[in-house]
Amino acid sequence: MEPELFASPTRLEWIVLGRLLLATLAGGAIGWNRYRAGKPAGIGTHALVALGAALFATLPTLLGPNHQDALSRAVQGVATGVGFLGAGEIFRDPGAPGKVTGLTSAAAIWATAALGVTIAAGSVFGSITAAAIVLLVLEVSPRLEKGHTAR
Repeated sequence: MEPELFASPTRLEWIVLGRLLLATLAGGAIGWNRYRAGKPAGIGTHALVALGAALFATLPTLLGPNHQDALSRAVQGVATGVGFLGAGEIFRDPGAPGKVTGLTSAAAIWATAALGVTIAAGSVFGSITAAAIVLLVLEVSPRLEKGHTAR
């Protein structure tokens, strides 16, 4: 009998692998936007945040239907933990008193984690749509903000 460690992947494991790859790609796409904008948290950071969030959300799925409360706790843990990571992106600008930078990047990290969780939970269409919306916001908002002058 073949040891379980070396058993062939199950259908569920292939599905999980696909979701993990999709989460990593979605996070990487958001990271690419941040990289192009010259932000410190780029492709690798966002890809790993999405992958990590997806991994945490996947574990209760692999444990079976009697562990759905574990999914809720995993989501809460990801939301809290990624908040600390995002906080590391927020800085006061020493050259401009009262100016804070990094809020959009921190929000992008938070949204990326949510995408990872949502993809792991199986909402592929919703996640792809949400990723497109995140990318749209990241592309359009700087243009709108540059066109706005303080009065």
